[in-house]
Amino acid sequence: MTTERITRNHFGRACRGLAPGTPQNIFVGTDCGATTSKIGAVWEDGRAVSTKLLQRPTRAAKGPDAVVTGWVEAVDEYLQENALSWRQIKGVGLAMPGTFQREGVLDRPANLPTSFAGWDVRTAYIRALAKPAGRLLPLVVGNDGNYGGVAEAQFARGNTQASVLMLAPGSGLGTAFVGQNGMPLNGDTLAGMECGHMPAPLHLLDAKPLPCGCGRNWSCIEPYTTLSGLPYLLADKLVKYPKHPLAKSTAEIKEKVLSLRTLAQKGDPLAVELFDFQAKAMGLHVASLVMALDPGIVVIGGGLMDPEATSARFRERYLRIVRATAKPYLWPAQRKRIKVVPAVLGELSQAIGAALVARYHARG
Repeated sequence: MTTERITRNHFGRACRGLAPGTPQNIFVGTDCGATTSKIGAVWEDGRAVSTKLLQRPTRAAKGPDAVVTGWVEAVDEYLQENALSWRQIKGVGLAMPGTFQREGVLDRPANLPTSFAGWDVRTAYIRALAKPAGRLLPLVVGNDGNYGGVAEAQFARGNTQASVLMLAPGSGLGTAFVGQNGMPLNGDTLAGMECGHMPAPLHLLDAKPLPCGCGRNWSCIEPYTTLSGLPYLLADKLVKYPKHPLAKSTAEIKEKVLSLRTLAQKGDPLAVELFDFQAKAMGLHVASLVMALDPGIVVIGGGLMDPEATSARFRERYLRIVRATAKPYLWPAQRKRIKVVPAVLGELSQAIGAALVARYHARG
């Protein structure tokens, strides 16, 4: 089991290596976030049109029509910035947070107002895109985490056909499994790979049950590996460190939690112990998923792997603990072959992944 270092600067070189030439047709990806929506695109051979991300306000407070109008305006702006035209678009992908009632119809969106439940976003976006495009464009809609995994998988696997497991701890735990065909595992109800809500192995973590935002009471792994659980983990840890500055601080708990990453990179023992614990929890979760899915590569994403937010030493320590924790639980062949690598695309991943899925669908 190896850990490899990869930087985002390699992304352009990897994409350029996919195929020669400059294709004219493109596939556009839209990533819908709570506050901002992002646009990316790929050429027909899978190369990214640009590694510069365009993002604009989602405008969810103004309702679905305003959101879709904003997406179309952003796509038009992206085309102009990259000297492209609407006639070059061969397909569009839309990355949305779940859950879905059915394909393209939202159920209870995690990062949009509850009024968006039941919204047929697929039909609405197709109609809106048709106006500037002058024709109906093929559109695929899927889970944002899955689509982010597609983009990271294409980069991580290079010229191989390895399947890829991606876990991205942030405010929650985004997960994706991308098969050898480059497509994500969606599941029959489009809830496939919602792995942040599998139960945590509390006996191996020597931890108590923590609440999860999903409402389940079986101790989801998400709060043990992400920002969402740090307030609880910090409160317990301060019992061991009663003289720590955070124990005496009058700051809001959110402010305290957000300071932990900086403190850990400065060697603060309390903060280091917290992220070591989360890395161990992630390693155990990786082991469970590898046993079930047997990927060739594991990609760890999220803010902890962002080179602009964390030091190389911090990232390497985290990955080392993930690897060491998972290794004893894997089959012998998996221990030798599996790779653990950091994500490299950052906020680009979901928009680029959506574009790639649109490309895969067009290619059948």
